[in-house]
Amino acid sequence: MKTINFADQHSLVSQYLMEMRSVDIQHDPLRFRRNLERVGEIMAYEISKTLDYKTVEVTTPLAPAACQVIDDKVVLATIFRAGIPFHQGFLRYFDHAGNAFVSAYRKYKEKENFDICIEYLASPRLDGKTLVLCDPMLATGASMELSYKALLTKGIPAKTHIASVIASQKAVDYLQSVMPEDATLWVGVIDDEINSHSYIVPGLGDAGDLAYGVKE
Repeated sequence: MKTINFADQHSLVSQYLMEMRSVDIQHDPLRFRRNLERVGEIMAYEISKTLDYKTVEVTTPLAPAACQVIDDKVVLATIFRAGIPFHQGFLRYFDHAGNAFVSAYRKYKEKENFDICIEYLASPRLDGKTLVLCDPMLATGASMELSYKALLTKGIPAKTHIASVIASQKAVDYLQSVMPEDATLWVGVIDDEINSHSYIVPGLGDAGDLAYGVKE
């Protein structure tokens, strides 16, 4: 699996990451959600450069013009709930894409011991399509792996892109071992550690809570 780390080259992603990490800024949920969308928009643009294109002819007021349009059939998938604004950023650019949604959550057995549960899946057929699976936080990689396997029940995509805002090095290494070799991981930054609760350190906290409020 190829990994593209946006932190290897400074861009607007660096600015948005700073704002999402900062406790002085992230208390504004509207801004937090918008920054997730912005990173999704930038990643969508970069992913678009890797897709296949075809030529179509359109008629302008003056003459016909040959234009290049995406030939891939793109499906955008995300994991509830923190993934929703991130997904929306992708959808603003891939506005003709199909959409898929998975619920994956931690079911705690003890304070630091949990299983990942998948309870909901809505997706079009994926056979031969280009799947873009996005989730802002990639802590262990387990939720991403199980969500991907759930999506495979809807068919085998021709291309797979995984997108995340912040990933731990452990999660990146894990996905290298379980995802297809030709998949690509797009990540805003890779942090070195996860703590005993499997949260990324320094990370940014709970992206779902920051976007939509604390859950009980």
